[in-house]
Amino acid sequence: MPTEGNQVLPFTDLIQEGLAERLWTGQSLLLEPHTALAHAAGAGARVPFGTSVTLLPLRHPFQAALQARSLAALSGHPYVAGLGAGAQPFVQALRGRPYAGPLGAVREYTTIVRRLLAGETVDLTGDHYEMHGALPPLETPPVELGLGVLRPRMAELAGEVSDVAITWLTPPSYLARTLLPALARGAERAGRPRPRVTAVVHVSLDAPRRDHARVILAATHAHLRAPHYRAMLGLAGIEVNPDDLLATAVRLIESGTVAVGSVTEILRTVRAYHAAGADEVVLSTIGLHTVNGTDASLAALSAVGRAARAEAPALEESRR
Repeated sequence: MPTEGNQVLPFTDLIQEGLAERLWTGQSLLLEPHTALAHAAGAGARVPFGTSVTLLPLRHPFQAALQARSLAALSGHPYVAGLGAGAQPFVQALRGRPYAGPLGAVREYTTIVRRLLAGETVDLTGDHYEMHGALPPLETPPVELGLGVLRPRMAELAGEVSDVAITWLTPPSYLARTLLPALARGAERAGRPRPRVTAVVHVSLDAPRRDHARVILAATHAHLRAPHYRAMLGLAGIEVNPDDLLATAVRLIESGTVAVGSVTEILRTVRAYHAAGADEVVLSTIGLHTVNGTDASLAALSAVGRAARAEAPALEESRR
């Protein structure tokens, strides 16, 4: 979560060097993520971007479509607009009440955004969102819609309406056993191809005196306290002890949900996610960034990226 626009640029350099394919950012309440990415594009970083995810109650779907299309235009590349409903207390704090049905809210929101991006005039009055109008025409690279997916019902909805299903803290076995079948059911029901899967995976690279469990805890503590994440991890067979989150971080490591250790061990976890059905693996170093700073985060991403590039044929084979 940058606090200055130029803090994004060293991360875009990794993409420009060919060490990764896209720069992803999550929702930030420090610098607004679309603004930070627009700054990077304006500073010359014309690379692919994605958000994983931005939260629905922060912006009307018209604004979401406008910001997504703007980033596609400014970057010169297809943009992945990842969307998520957000936790109930956050929704209530912004709207005055929680969504009566999060799935319905996501369906309405995504429908409006997709139709606006397609150049349609939207006339929709839903239970959660209302839109009457259209975006002015503008030719840009494509915008793909992503949905944050944790549990089967949202995965089915993503199969119906999204281009990309974005997972966070979902173990590879759970992805393969639970989420992929749900995505396929939704896609079949809608008569469309199954969305591709992007898995966000927390990373901690070996270094002297580095405590991987504490790095992973720094990355995940807020999510481990959230009921919807605890419910998902319970479905995946990982116990979350709210009174001992450090022990839970250890279970995340032992289950292969996060990638820690040497470069070789991290790439082994990446391959496990590909084997489980992920089309793209996002390496998140927010824990390293929090505990050890920007240089540690960049060093880890650079080391893993260079090793991945060196063994690209093997990684590509694991995706098939």
